[in-house]
Amino acid sequence: MSIARYIDYTLLKATGTVADVKRMCREAMQYNFAAVCVHTGFVKLCAQLLAESGVGVATVVGFPFGADKPEIKAMAAELAVADGATEIDMVMNIGHMLSGNTAAVKDDIATVVEAVRGRALVKVIIETAYLSREQIVLASKLVQEAGADFVKTSTGFAPSGAKVEDIALIRQTVGPDFGIKASGGISDYQTAKKMLDAGATRLGASAGVAIAEGEPK
Repeated sequence: MSIARYIDYTLLKATGTVADVKRMCREAMQYNFAAVCVHTGFVKLCAQLLAESGVGVATVVGFPFGADKPEIKAMAAELAVADGATEIDMVMNIGHMLSGNTAAVKDDIATVVEAVRGRALVKVIIETAYLSREQIVLASKLVQEAGADFVKTSTGFAPSGAKVEDIALIRQTVGPDFGIKASGGISDYQTAKKMLDAGATRLGASAGVAIAEGEPK
């Protein structure tokens, strides 16, 4: 399968314009990416532009710090699905995770999962840059237990993004069939391929076109 089918083509910078979103949707269809990933305010536009294309529409919730109340995240997810989102990339409550409040972390995730159950995939950004190896393992287990579909490494706004060793650790933790999205700092084909080889099943990248163009023909 072409590497493009693993890519969530991403535009989450504050300065992204409507013209930028329209361009990325055209490119997403051209390269047949798995999905585009945008802020909630652009979901309806993307859903209209990508209708019947086979390209999904992902959006972010609780982004980038994960500190919103679960009810706010759930409402944002529901509104996004109503606008046409097919995938929700939510940020785990990082502060609770670092405080050891695992029940709160799990409840936060489960609240969003329940809000969109059967209507959208839920990917949970655990922000590996802030976690120890032990915390990465624990967070990944909490994501599974809460009923989400993917563990995602990063927002792209932390000090570091996806690392091959973190992907391998998450894969070892969640087993062979659970979704893993590597994101943050993936800007070329070679790096993307290493993430997939380590166990990622999806890649988040604003450099989607460069990655797809770099694939050996």
